[in-house]
Amino acid sequence: MILLYRAILKIHTMYHFMIQQIYLKICLSKGLKVGRNVRFVEVPQFGTECFLIEIGDESTFSNNVRFVNHDGGQNALHFFDEYKDVRTFGRIKIGRQCLIGADTIIMLGVEMGDNCVLGAGSILTTSMPAGTVYAGVPAKYICTVKEYGDKLLANNVMYPRELEQDRPKLEAYISEHLPHTYKPVKK
Repeated sequence: MILLYRAILKIHTMYHFMIQQIYLKICLSKGLKVGRNVRFVEVPQFGTECFLIEIGDESTFSNNVRFVNHDGGQNALHFFDEYKDVRTFGRIKIGRQCLIGADTIIMLGVEMGDNCVLGAGSILTTSMPAGTVYAGVPAKYICTVKEYGDKLLANNVMYPRELEQDRPKLEAYISEHLPHTYKPVKK
C-alpha cells in the first residue's frame, strides 16, 4: 500500500511541476522578465498582467507567492458614471538577491530593492529600500538584512557540515541534538 501511495505521489508531483513549467514559459512569452539564477520553490502566480513584472538575478521565491498587478476592486465602481473609466494597473519590480517568503502577496506598484527579505505570510503594499527585511499584513519594516543575519547567527544551529550530503543522517543528528527550547510569550 505504501508503495502505491509513493507512486501516486510521485506522479502527482511530476504533473504539478510540469504544469508550473508550462505556466512559467507562457508568462515569459507574454513579457515576464526573470533574471539569471532565479530560484522558484514553486512558480508564483504572476496574475493577468505578467508583462508588468520584473525579477532580478539570483532571487529566491518560496511556495504560494502571488503577484497582484491590477486593482479588481474598481469593478464595483463601474456602475457609477463618474467612475466608469477607472482602470488601475501597476508594475512590480523585485531586485537582485531577494528572498520572498511562503504565502506572500506582492501588490501593484511596489519595488523591492536589492538584497531584501519579505517574511512569510506578508502582504507587500509599499516599496522596500535595498537591504531591508519587511514582514506582516501589511508588510512593515522590521530591520536591515545585516541585523537579520546577526540575529540568525546568534540563534544558529551547529552541526557537522558533512552531514548535508546525507539528508537522513542530518535529520537524525538535528532531531537528537536540537534542544527543546521555545520562544518566550510576548506581553
